[in-house]
Amino acid sequence: MTTYELSESLHRLVKHALDTGEAASLAEAEAKFRGYEVTFSIGEAESECPLHQAALLTGIALARRVFLGGVKVLGSLGVPLRVAMPIGRTLLEGVLKLGGTPGGGHGPGPLITIGGRPAEKCDQFHVRTLFAGWRGGIVPAHHDVGLQPGRAMPLAPMLSAAIAVNEAFLHVGDKRPAAGHRPVGLSLWDPTTSVDWLSHQDEPELVYLPSKLWVIGLGHLGQAYLWGLGLLPYRDPSKLTIVLQDVDRITPSTDSTSVLTDASLIGQMKTRAMAGWAEKRGFSVAIHERIFDTSFQRQDREPSIALCGIDNGLGRRALDHVGFKLVVEAGLGRGHQDFRSIRLHTLPGSRAASELWKASPVSKVPTVRSAYQQLLDDHVLDRCGVTLLAEKAVGAPFVGSVAATLVLAEVLRLLHGGPLHEVVELDLAAIDHRSVVRREIAYPDFNPGFVTC
Repeated sequence: MTTYELSESLHRLVKHALDTGEAASLAEAEAKFRGYEVTFSIGEAESECPLHQAALLTGIALARRVFLGGVKVLGSLGVPLRVAMPIGRTLLEGVLKLGGTPGGGHGPGPLITIGGRPAEKCDQFHVRTLFAGWRGGIVPAHHDVGLQPGRAMPLAPMLSAAIAVNEAFLHVGDKRPAAGHRPVGLSLWDPTTSVDWLSHQDEPELVYLPSKLWVIGLGHLGQAYLWGLGLLPYRDPSKLTIVLQDVDRITPSTDSTSVLTDASLIGQMKTRAMAGWAEKRGFSVAIHERIFDTSFQRQDREPSIALCGIDNGLGRRALDHVGFKLVVEAGLGRGHQDFRSIRLHTLPGSRAASELWKASPVSKVPTVRSAYQQLLDDHVLDRCGVTLLAEKAVGAPFVGSVAATLVLAEVLRLLHGGPLHEVVELDLAAIDHRSVVRREIAYPDFNPGFVTC
């Protein structure tokens, strides 16, 4: 059995409590997270709807990695699974597969209701997911508001579920007074702040889906991209060809941020584990197990659109040099203060990748909090081990899932004749203050490859 260093096994969100100083020891930090629990509820009508099922299942998959005290699920679950995901035949089987616990009552933690009608106002955290068209988000459960009509595309419920889990963690983890008491959402068709996501927008019905994609990096972001692709309504999923590229193996910490990982996959190459999932979903898959850098070159018959989820500057500097016609890249914050931040780029852009990312970023010396000192004092780690652990990123799966909806929406918007965005920046603690820069340069002249729903 492989033994993993603490830097490869520590839960990436538990690390948040170490870095903020909220916990004086690793044991205290882990105990804090084991005390977090959340409940999802879904009504009878919603449980039969594939879009509401998508919201519930996304929420459970994310919350299981955040609320370590348990994810309860209330509602009618003995119905056929109407989401084309390889997680069972019934909604109940999907809930169990993803880590939810059916039945019982609502516990003391946050309550997230999937769709439904307004509820009675109460003092506890209780939000409702809402989505329509390309728009998704949450409102306090008692708010008598709804989204103006628009046939929802599947990334909208994914977005609403990720925002709900983020808001629930803002409530229990960050103790934000406003969490759960405000509408929070955005439009994936037009993510600018000028758009009211609760109002109907001039957004098209989803008709076209990508048929060829290259996914670079299969950790936090890459697996969220695959989850989103898995929710899309492919009539024949074998018509989507995905190239998966990574060089790493799955470690215990991968499960804490990556939505398609579980303990059974630890030790496997990420490419092969994710290829297994994608093939069960029915997609056509090829893998590349080599480092992505400027020595790499895309071939003419290979996918011309890349979705990038790597977090190193060397690889990112190569993104507009290796032959892709369009790259949609997302980067996430790494520290306890900015781990909810997302920055999206489309390339080629007005600035070269070599300008956006430095060749040799300056490494910051981490501040060693009391919890890290305790690891030294107890001889759990030496000074080198503590430094390595402290430099690891804080991460939360709901951040990657919101980023994935934005990244995939750029590709879908291209296929539907909408505008691309050169840069999108937001922080999930304050989504309304996001920044969006429309792409001014012309679309790349290429055939991206598509199929109809």
